[in-house]
Amino acid sequence: MASVTTRFGSVPWWREPTKDQWTAWWAAWLGWTLDSFDFTIFLLIMLPISEEFGVPLTAVTAVFAITLWLRLVGATASGWLADRVGRKIPLMISIFWYSVCNFIAGFSPNFAFLFFFRALLGVGMGAEWPAGASLAMESWPARSRGLMSSILQGSWGIGFLASSAVYGLLFEYIGWRGMLWIGVLPALVVVWVRKYVKEPEVWLENRRKQKETRREVRLPLIAIFKPGVLGNTLTACWWMASGFVVYYSIFSLFATHLQKDLGLSPGLVSVPLMISNAATFAASFLWGWVADRLGRRWAMIIPALIGLLLAPVYLLSQNYWLIMIGFSAQGLFAGAIYGQNPGYLSERFPTEVRATAAGFCYHQGAIFGGLVAPILSYIATAYGVGFGVSMLVGTTLGLISFCLALLVGPETKGKVLVADLAVS
Repeated sequence: MASVTTRFGSVPWWREPTKDQWTAWWAAWLGWTLDSFDFTIFLLIMLPISEEFGVPLTAVTAVFAITLWLRLVGATASGWLADRVGRKIPLMISIFWYSVCNFIAGFSPNFAFLFFFRALLGVGMGAEWPAGASLAMESWPARSRGLMSSILQGSWGIGFLASSAVYGLLFEYIGWRGMLWIGVLPALVVVWVRKYVKEPEVWLENRRKQKETRREVRLPLIAIFKPGVLGNTLTACWWMASGFVVYYSIFSLFATHLQKDLGLSPGLVSVPLMISNAATFAASFLWGWVADRLGRRWAMIIPALIGLLLAPVYLLSQNYWLIMIGFSAQGLFAGAIYGQNPGYLSERFPTEVRATAAGFCYHQGAIFGGLVAPILSYIATAYGVGFGVSMLVGTTLGLISFCLALLVGPETKGKVLVADLAVS
C-alpha cells in the first residue's frame, strides 16, 4: 500500500473523495466529453456540407466561427445562473440544448437552416463548461485537483476521438446528416444528472453566508472587473484566448488539410485524428501529475514549448506516415496544454463569482478561436500556400502568446477552495 500513498497521508488519493464527489466529477466529465463529440463532428464534415449546398468552404467555416462566438453568450448566462441557483441546473440545460440543436441541424433543407441551428448549439456548448467545471473542481479535494482537472479537460480528446471514429467507420453509409443525428444521444445524460448529482458543499455554504450577511453578488460579471480582481481577470482572458488560437490552429482545419491538400479518404483522415486525441487523453494523466507537483503553470508551459518544436514536422510534410506520427505525437504536447483549465480557473477566483469568471474568461477566448478557421482558410486559399503553412503560423504565434500569458499569471497549486466571502 505504501507504493500508492503520498506524503499527504496514508489514504490513496482516489479514496479520499466521497461518493458524491466522484459523482459530481463524472457528471462534469460526461457533459464535457459529449459536448466535444457534438462539436467536433462538424470539423470533419465541413467539406461535404460545402459540396452539398454549393457554398464556399470559407462560408462553412463561418458556421464554425459563429458557433464558437455564441459560446460566450451561453457561458456568461450559465455562469451567472450557476453562481445564483447552483451548478446542477445549468449543466442539465446545457447538455439537453446542444444535443437537440445538433439533431435538428441534421434535417437542414438548406445552408441557412444549418447555420442557424449549429450557431445555437454554441450557446448550449458554452453553457456546459462553467457549470460542469465549477461542479467538479469545487467538489474535488485540493490534493489531486490538478490531476483530475487534467483528466476532465483532456476528455475533450475522447469526444473528438469518438466523432473521428464515427466519421471513419460510418460516414460513407450515413453521410454528414446521420453524423449530426447521432449527436442527440447525450441528452439522455440529463436524467442521470438530475437523479444523482448534488451541489458542492462549498457553494452551498457560500450562498448561505451571502444571504445571512446580505452580501449577495447579483452581478458577478461586473464584480470580476473590479480593481481587486481586474488584473487576474485580464491575464486569465489572455491565457485562454491564446489557448483557443492554438487549439483551432492545430485541429480545426487538419481534416480539411488532408482532404483538400492531399486528397485522402475518410479512413486515412480519421486515423491520425483518433490517435492524436487518444494521446491527448493519455497525456492528461502525466501533465495532471506534473501540475500537482511542479505547479499549474509549468504543467502547461512545458508541453507548449515541446509542441512549438514539433509543429513544423507534420505541417510542412507531404509524407502521410510522417504527418500521422507527428500529428499523433502533438496530442501528447500542444494538444494537451488545456488540462488545467477547469482547476486553474476555479482556483483563481472566489466561490461567489467562480462559475461566471471561469465561464467568461474561458469562452471569451472562443471569439479569437472562432476567427482561426476563416482567417487560416483565407490565407491558405488566397495566397496558395496550402493549409499546412497557414496552420503552422497560427500554431506558432498562439503557443508563444500562451506561454507569456502563463508566466505573468499566479500559481495556485495546493489552494483550498473555501466558502468565505471575498467579493463585496
